[in-house]
Amino acid sequence: MAVLRVFARPMIASIHLFQGYDCVVHPDRVVPAAEPVVRRIAGWLPVVPADPRTAVRVNGGVQLVAGTLLALGRVPRLAALALAVTLVPTTIAGHRFWAAESGRERVGQRIHFLKNVSMFGGLLIAAADTGGKPSLAWRTRQRAHALRHDANLARRSAKVSATSTDAAHRLADLVPGR
Repeated sequence: MAVLRVFARPMIASIHLFQGYDCVVHPDRVVPAAEPVVRRIAGWLPVVPADPRTAVRVNGGVQLVAGTLLALGRVPRLAALALAVTLVPTTIAGHRFWAAESGRERVGQRIHFLKNVSMFGGLLIAAADTGGKPSLAWRTRQRAHALRHDANLARRSAKVSATSTDAAHRLADLVPGR
């Protein structure tokens, strides 16, 4: 599986590297399509720039950086998740097949939309891939189980100790001459 990851991660990242670079260098190409989506998202999330040109560049920069990290295998889960997040507005803005004028354009945009949905699924799988190592959730559950086990042992030990101390005091009271 490690060899598969070595080849698959750069393959998944490739389109994001090229598209991210293109959006950083030439944002005006996609600004008209991005404008309505950027305005809506900026209204919901204050961290998103309201200026469509800036938002396109930021989105492209995130794709470029996250794509590079994923391709190199550096923080691949976080990089894949970042790419998945950037893919949502990109898909909604760029491949609005439901708003296409002609049937031919609608078919082409639907294909691109579904391609992006497929990439989104692959990125989610990559984001969940622990590389054979236990996930954070599993490690947290195991640690909680160990802590509960240790607490139960401490409670039982304290109970036994208290019982032993009580028994020792009762025995001491039975010894004559005290």
